[in-house]
Amino acid sequence: MNKKICVIGLGYVGLPLAHAFSKKYEVIGFDINKSRVEELNLGYDRTFELSESQVKEALSNGMKFSLDIKDIKDCTVYIVTVPTPIDSSNRPDLTPLIKSSQMIGKILKKNDIVIYESTVYPGVTEEVCVPELERESGMKFNNDFFCGYSPERINPGDKEHTVTKILKVTSGSTPEIATIVDELYSSIITAGTFKATSIKVAEAAKVIENTQRDVNIALINELALIFDNVGIDTNEVIEAAATKWNFIKLKPGLVGGHCIGVDPYYLTFKAEELGYKPNLILGARQINNGMGKYIAEQTVKQMIKNDKKIKDSNILILGVTFKENCPDLRNTKVTDIVDELREYGANVDIYDPWVDLEETKHHFQHKLMAINPFESDKKYDSIIIAVAHQQFIKLTEVDYTSISNGKKILIDIKGIVKNPTWRL
Repeated sequence: MNKKICVIGLGYVGLPLAHAFSKKYEVIGFDINKSRVEELNLGYDRTFELSESQVKEALSNGMKFSLDIKDIKDCTVYIVTVPTPIDSSNRPDLTPLIKSSQMIGKILKKNDIVIYESTVYPGVTEEVCVPELERESGMKFNNDFFCGYSPERINPGDKEHTVTKILKVTSGSTPEIATIVDELYSSIITAGTFKATSIKVAEAAKVIENTQRDVNIALINELALIFDNVGIDTNEVIEAAATKWNFIKLKPGLVGGHCIGVDPYYLTFKAEELGYKPNLILGARQINNGMGKYIAEQTVKQMIKNDKKIKDSNILILGVTFKENCPDLRNTKVTDIVDELREYGANVDIYDPWVDLEETKHHFQHKLMAINPFESDKKYDSIIIAVAHQQFIKLTEVDYTSISNGKKILIDIKGIVKNPTWRL
């Protein structure tokens, strides 16, 4: 089979994957975002997953970036890496996946393979995507065309665990296709592959990875709430407990992003659809979703203890992305802190050196500071370190004191300050 690969969706997952494949295959990167395609063709990746030299390397390898369906109609392998978000009711929103399947269906040819990487609940590929492919193409699944599923394992902002260095789970709609899909990924994944027994098994494996992590973090968060009431430092407790060899060392914090804070809802949706109530998973989600409000409340309490007026006070939030050293704003829970503090009548400024302000204007409801607060004359009644960006780790006590209005109140969510006023 002559493989010409099309990667659909050039975000944090699709672009690094397309770059890796471009070293061995003819690849076209497809995205519906015109500005994204234009930037990539100029060598710029706004997600910073690839450097300018890496994007240009892909282009020199013959890779093309396009938003024209005509450019991908002669591909033989389509890899779908579009987002799978949730709606306002925490129900799976499969719209991007369905629309991508419909588009591929219009150009699908005999013996083509469509591989999905987007995180879903077990059954989505064969029960939701395949019918769309069949309807649009007029062809029959596992007779005229085939499917695979290989869950993404990208860690945004991580320059060490890149796509080729993370073991990849693969699967296919027939045993023969499973082998072809596995061999395809094996040709670029130096860490190796694991061939699952079916597409549903591969789908389930992915969705429980992040569900397990969500539940574990929820336990640590709940312990942090208990220890805070007891009056002891959670981080000190964790350090002591971690001296045992089999203790899982995690730290409390906000759980956002496009994976851990979203994926469990895909699994709970499927479980409830089948009549099972996943109490533990939903309970963990409830705990993690409430951390932003708790942090805001503790900030207010510290201000009251220090005789600071809450209404019309100035509070600075350092960092708004869902994780450190990454520009990704998707499902960030820092905004929960902002919203709660504004409910108290406080004036909240948000500063994040990793975020593109122009891009933010179009899809983010909160306004971010354009200037570095440490280079301005404005003073703050309270400062909250919400994200451990490298720029913030370098800050000193003198820096925080210089922008504080009266007595310094420093709320440290990430454990990067030696003597904060309050630490999660």
